Amino acid sequence: MLAKLTVVSYLGAADWWVFGAVLALTLAAALYGNFRGKRPRNKTLDYLLMGRKLTLPLFVATLVATWYGGIFGVNEITFNYGIYNFVTQGLFWYAAYLIFAFFIADKVTKYQSVTLPDLAGSMFGPKAAKVAAAFTFLYITPVAYVLSLGMFLNMAFGIGVLPGMIYGTLFVCLYTAWGGFKSVVFSDLVQFFVMCAAVFLVVVFSVRAFGGLAFLQTHLPPSHFSVTGGNGVWNTLIWGFIALATLIDPNFYQRCFAAENPSVIKKGVLISTFIWFCFDLCTTAGALYARAVLPQAEAAQAYFFYSVQLLPAGLKGFFIAGILAIILSTLNSFLFIASNTLSFDLLRTRFKNVVLSNRLSLFAAGALAVVMAQMLHGSFKEIWLTMGSYFSACLLAPILAGYLWPKRISDNLFVCAALTSAAAMTAWKCLPLPQNWAQLDAFYIGVATGALILFFNRRKKKSHA
Repeated sequence: MLAKLTVVSYLGAADWWVFGAVLALTLAAALYGNFRGKRPRNKTLDYLLMGRKLTLPLFVATLVATWYGGIFGVNEITFNYGIYNFVTQGLFWYAAYLIFAFFIADKVTKYQSVTLPDLAGSMFGPKAAKVAAAFTFLYITPVAYVLSLGMFLNMAFGIGVLPGMIYGTLFVCLYTAWGGFKSVVFSDLVQFFVMCAAVFLVVVFSVRAFGGLAFLQTHLPPSHFSVTGGNGVWNTLIWGFIALATLIDPNFYQRCFAAENPSVIKKGVLISTFIWFCFDLCTTAGALYARAVLPQAEAAQAYFFYSVQLLPAGLKGFFIAGILAIILSTLNSFLFIASNTLSFDLLRTRFKNVVLSNRLSLFAAGALAVVMAQMLHGSFKEIWLTMGSYFSACLLAPILAGYLWPKRISDNLFVCAALTSAAAMTAWKCLPLPQNWAQLDAFYIGVATGALILFFNRRKKKSHA
């Protein structure tokens, strides 16, 4: 197999028909989501949370579909480091999902919040809401997913990465702004089935063409079957802490706030975790085959070109639609959350019409994501580490402390812990440090700083009690 610059030459009429049909079905689902149901009493709640009527099947479909927009980044990690990807992007996250299902879900339902910053405001106070909104917006701005979309259009159709990011993001903003969260959920429903089927087919045809585990062990470096993939233990463990961001992830919380009852949340997260496990097995296995068959290909693109050359006519188009579904289902969710954060949490007092403000904010968030993707066009791994580490390190400890000690963390203490953590991380990154100290990631400094501030404050209050 030899990869070409684009996949257009591999596609026949059947592939184009299948690809077009999936795209049309996705748009139809988004429009259906907008027009279904009775005229809502509360337009804002309907637009942002689907009127809190998210059923279990829809909860699972939209939650699962939201998690894989960085498919090229995941494939890049697998190509370079092997099963290290399944450990860092899979196992750590499953543990976080289970913690959320059994220990956090019930607590979330006690608050009739609309967004994560809104929840922080209810738990701690208005200052905490603004600080949480700022960190949430930084984290949720979909830089990696806009870049993924640009790369997809470049590899599939030869469109430049920057024009691809612009046109693709504009398309997502248009159909998302039209119906709000309902459009996101119903388009995710179609994309969920397409993306799962697409990655499964790649594994099936790979095993048929090349054999199973023995083939991979023969054609891959031994380090690809190491848990750390040649990375240090501490560099591996940092992904475990970043995975804990699930406990405060805005996409998780939005689906929880939209669920029609508390039982949907726990059941939905458990079902979703099983599906994520199966999906990760498929993507990791597929990327390992890509490395074995196309060892000289570019890491982030190998899985895509390998799969297109492997699959028969008709299924090539279905696979391309599946990859596009993976990206779009995450991009629309992240853009919608970013617009919610901007319009509802940061600018609500300035604009009375939250729905109109949200729609305008969607395009603003999309434009910002394109600009940042152009500026930070490096490794997906570095983009995720940088943006995810600040969000997790600065908000995780204060919000979890709020669950452990309800009403005992003040507004000012939350702000102090979050901002001091950010300052400590930035200082650790910028200051010249001895070699041994510099190897310790700034993420650990941020988490430790926030946790220590909260711990000593609690200890001080106990001593005065």
